Amino acid sequence: MNAASEKLKFTSYQVFIVTIIALTQFTVVLDFMIMSPLGDMLMKSMEMNTQQFGWVVSAYAFSAGISGILTAGFADRFDRKKLLLFFYIGFILGTLFCGLSHHYLVLILARVVTGIFGGVISSISMAIVADLFVLQQRGRVMGFVQMGFGASQVLGIPISLYIANSWGWQAPFFMIVGLALIIWCVMLAVMRPVNAHLLAPTMDGHKPLLHLWNTLKQRRYRVGFLATALLSLGGFMMMPFGSAFAINNLGVSQEQLPIIFVVSGLCSLIVMPLIGRFSDKINKLKIFTLASLWMVCMVLVYTNLGLTPFWLVVLINSLMMLGVMARMVPAMAMTSALPQMQDRGAFMSINSSLQQVSGGIAAAIGALIVHQDTPHSPLQHFDWVGYCMLLIVLFNIYTFRRVSRSIAGPK
Repeated sequence: MNAASEKLKFTSYQVFIVTIIALTQFTVVLDFMIMSPLGDMLMKSMEMNTQQFGWVVSAYAFSAGISGILTAGFADRFDRKKLLLFFYIGFILGTLFCGLSHHYLVLILARVVTGIFGGVISSISMAIVADLFVLQQRGRVMGFVQMGFGASQVLGIPISLYIANSWGWQAPFFMIVGLALIIWCVMLAVMRPVNAHLLAPTMDGHKPLLHLWNTLKQRRYRVGFLATALLSLGGFMMMPFGSAFAINNLGVSQEQLPIIFVVSGLCSLIVMPLIGRFSDKINKLKIFTLASLWMVCMVLVYTNLGLTPFWLVVLINSLMMLGVMARMVPAMAMTSALPQMQDRGAFMSINSSLQQVSGGIAAAIGALIVHQDTPHSPLQHFDWVGYCMLLIVLFNIYTFRRVSRSIAGPK
């Protein structure tokens, strides 16, 4: 084995970091993702229409986006471990608040609190990854971290739906709180400080607002912000109404719904590490482009389905989710290469904020497009969402081509 290959191997501590970040992502993603499979149950139990449920989803996204912008100026001024611990405990309290909600407006407030803290966790985690792993390792790291998404589908969502069917829709939030508390304690006890960025020279005199402005004004950073914002724009238009569409349009039963998430999640768990390796060895932009085209083709098929045999719903949904996840890995790896070390916290916070805000806007737009006459009637105009995603994805490919050129050029 040559020296270069030896250098790219993960140390035992790096393995721990990847594991703890993946577990953190698992809880944060599950907290957000569970809203979609619980959507049909929530809309019926709280007597919400599609527009109101869209605002429940958007509340998290908008508050997460605002929180990220406000945090950006301070993100590179503290030990990243301390920041992660602070925002993670806030996320845990917000999730507990969600489980205690019994009214539509209270649930919106709870989602706002959860978003304020949970929306920043991903950006802090990505800054830690960029600090502790070289670019040639990040495709694999992102592949493993994104496995948290697949794990939330394989384990989190089916278990959450089971306990929701048994003890009510609030129960999954209490489960997330218990798991997250364990992860928080392990992180506190084992994780080392992440503060090398504090030694890097800065041009803003450690002034938060000036640091925020200096990050925003860099053209190569703004290209990354646009690309990442578009990355979530299309998915958020479709995702909140996934379970309602499956049940009311495709003929899937509430009992069959967990199987869809288990199968697509298992596929993601298997494929994500492979996508990470291909991204490092082949070309991140090519992998992203192919995955994006694959995803949008599957989306167009899926959103135009009517009553469909269950096995075919599972197959098409799994192929669609593979495209969704396969484009996330190279996309995150590319954007992580844009900022310099002293700007990574601010860059990741702004990047995450724009992603969340664009997702909130997309969910609100999706709620305006999609219509349901009664809680048990089919969703209308869901195919329009697929056509909108086609345009967004094509433009997103163009923006990530610019990101790739910017990485290759001088900083």
